[in-house]
Amino acid sequence: MENYLIVAQMVLSVALVLVLLLQVRGGGLGGIFGQADTVYRTKRGLEKTLFQFTVVLVVLLVAISLLMIGIG
Repeated sequence: MENYLIVAQMVLSVALVLVLLLQVRGGGLGGIFGQADTVYRTKRGLEKTLFQFTVVLVVLLVAISLLMIGIG
C-alpha cells in the first residue's frame, strides 16, 4: 500500500510542476500572444481550467502526504 502512495505522490508532483509551468506568470495565457494585460479580467477557458486543475492537484498531493504520515 505504501509503495502505491509513493508512486502516486511522485506522479502528482510531476503533474503539478508541469501544470505550473504551463501557467504564464502574471499575464495569463494572453501574455503568450502579446495581449496587453493592463486591465483587470477574469480567468476564462483554458486558463481557468489550468487553475482549477492546479488546485485539485495540490489538494490531492497534500491528502496523500498526510495519509503517508498517518501510515508511517
